[in-house]
Amino acid sequence: MKHPLARSFISVRGVRSFRWLWFALIFTAARGSAEELASRVIVLANSADPNSVQIAQHYADVRDVPLENVIKLRMPQSETISWAEFVDSIWNPVRAKLARQKWIDAIPMDLTDASGRRKYSIAGHRIAYLVICRGVPLRIRNDPARYHLAPPMTNDAIFRTNAAAVDGELALLAQEKSEITAYLANPLFGNDNPSRTELAAVIKVSRLDGPTVADALNLPDRAIAGEQAGLRGRAYVDIGGNHPDGDRWLESVVRQLAELDFETEVDRSSTTFSATTAFDDPVLYFGWYAGTVNGPFTKPDFQFPPGAVAMHIHSFSAATLRDANSGWCGPLVARGVTATVGNVFEPYLQLTHRPDLLLRSLARGDNFGDAACYAQRALSWQTVAIGDPLYRPFPTTRQNETSH
Repeated sequence: MKHPLARSFISVRGVRSFRWLWFALIFTAARGSAEELASRVIVLANSADPNSVQIAQHYADVRDVPLENVIKLRMPQSETISWAEFVDSIWNPVRAKLARQKWIDAIPMDLTDASGRRKYSIAGHRIAYLVICRGVPLRIRNDPARYHLAPPMTNDAIFRTNAAAVDGELALLAQEKSEITAYLANPLFGNDNPSRTELAAVIKVSRLDGPTVADALNLPDRAIAGEQAGLRGRAYVDIGGNHPDGDRWLESVVRQLAELDFETEVDRSSTTFSATTAFDDPVLYFGWYAGTVNGPFTKPDFQFPPGAVAMHIHSFSAATLRDANSGWCGPLVARGVTATVGNVFEPYLQLTHRPDLLLRSLARGDNFGDAACYAQRALSWQTVAIGDPLYRPFPTTRQNETSH
């Protein structure tokens, strides 16, 4: 992360007023009941990969998501794809299906944008979360032929790229227009009272993925087990990174954990936790800044308890999710974590998920899907959230009744 950033450069474009009253009713509440939310979850699977379809069907079964909400489309099976592959096999067919089924209030046009995406007149959406299943490509490689100047963003050379996370692009399915160069600011980032228009601008996306099919299948099962048992364990925070902003965020995490009465171990040295650290019942872990999983996580018998939330800030922490020992997200999932976040390319520090905001949102009782979006500054960029978006690890924190 050679260029930590201090500000956002552009804002997400607004959308017009809703045409349907029931859209307004949906967005009035910050959170619906579990049943109501599950009825508005869309699950995306790769029909060319039987395992992807299996994961989608399993998730729908355990979370009571209607089977008609599962979208199965033939896509490339590699993690990294081109923009042409993304537009033709994912963006256009997904958006068309969502529009036909009235998940997005959209009227198609006989026009396409510069990237080949069909244009729509869009007024809103009623999707609680979009769940992407292992087998759906993870990231889109930079295509210089599709690059164009998008000032003021591209005044900075680090934003002269269209390399992206598939998930970050799909978050914009309900926007009429979006650039593929650089990023768009997330209107829900750190926003405690989003407007109806701001909510309508974003589709919250999370992914069920990991090194093995079993890892992806286990993610919702661990979430349900974590909800049933509660977060019973200890917290670990590794603070000594290479930029003061990251350290400040993690110091805020330490203060929040104290308020939540978690027994917490903090390492403020310039290195990560050593392999000799006990890491007993690690239900919460926040740290940085190492290139790949190390320390106590490399012990042969290391395993997170069900419900554990963990994140390690590092560029390329989710460059692949298919390797149990490369980067951080894949290894964390392989070791039993229930929810995590990471980066598929080089997002730069200020455009990673904020650990302090992720914990703040979870601790007040938000679902993981809401918390990951709340902590994410940039859309159409390079971050991913991995885990069941319906997972709510702190269901009673607002009443100060959370048990550990």
